[in-house]
Amino acid sequence: MPLFSINNSSLSPISRKKIKLEKDIQVLVEKNLETIFGLTFVAHEFQLNNFRIDTLAYDKESKAFVIIEYKRDQSFSVIDQGYAYLGLMLNNKAEFILEYNEQNKENLVRTSVDWSQSQVIFVASSFTQHQQASINFKDLPIELWEVKQYENDLIDFSQIKPASTSESIQTVTKDASVKKIAKEVKTYTVDGLFKDDWNNSKQLYETLVERVQGLFEPEISAVKHYIKIYNNSDRVFEIVPQKQGLKLSLPMNIKQFKDPEKKLRDVSNMGRWTNGETEYQLNDDSDIDYTLFLIKQVVAKAE
Repeated sequence: MPLFSINNSSLSPISRKKIKLEKDIQVLVEKNLETIFGLTFVAHEFQLNNFRIDTLAYDKESKAFVIIEYKRDQSFSVIDQGYAYLGLMLNNKAEFILEYNEQNKENLVRTSVDWSQSQVIFVASSFTQHQQASINFKDLPIELWEVKQYENDLIDFSQIKPASTSESIQTVTKDASVKKIAKEVKTYTVDGLFKDDWNNSKQLYETLVERVQGLFEPEISAVKHYIKIYNNSDRVFEIVPQKQGLKLSLPMNIKQFKDPEKKLRDVSNMGRWTNGETEYQLNDDSDIDYTLFLIKQVVAKAE
């Protein structure tokens, strides 16, 4: 879909500009890693064992390393190169930790990294249909992002979403190294966080999302223990699925909420998987109206 500018109620198409050098995009991404991907920069052109990683980043939320590669040539294999980089990482964990510590002046240890959430991101101006089709697996730790540049200094980063994710990469590949890596590196989905017999909480989740869609268009993703709900780039809340309900984590201090029914819990000084300072327990449909009352307060604060 082309982009347009509005001038006196008339639409004028915004021309797309050709990206001349992948280095230009690399510099832009590295300077804006937190804004674009929510990641921490580690290294530029990190070299190890005859490999050169364009950008090495770290996801502090999932506690995992992320490799970012920029491509102009469309002849490469997403699967082959992606798993080659993952294999490099898993076979050289100490070197990756050392690089992080030297660049960030921290003391990250091997046991504090969740290697199961390691990831590779490919960034390009476009991907072929074959490359896009190659990521249609439910457990693939590889993402494709297209970047388009327009006049007036406009730029767009958009993720290529898999068309279907019911098949496992382990069932179709004969490559022993891919199978080995796939057993260690996991990709988490919303459905996968609900156990098979958690029908009540899954239905409650679906009802909540449907109601939230009346407030904003939620961006939904899953990590190891919880579901993230964003409005544009703002985190609105997180959900920890439970057998009979949902635990909501809200990114505001409990003192900032209007909570006439005193249903909120302050968890700012407690250990937890999620990032919010305040929790709310959602047990059945009768709690959803109050949930939306709380969510609206988070959205309003972010505006």
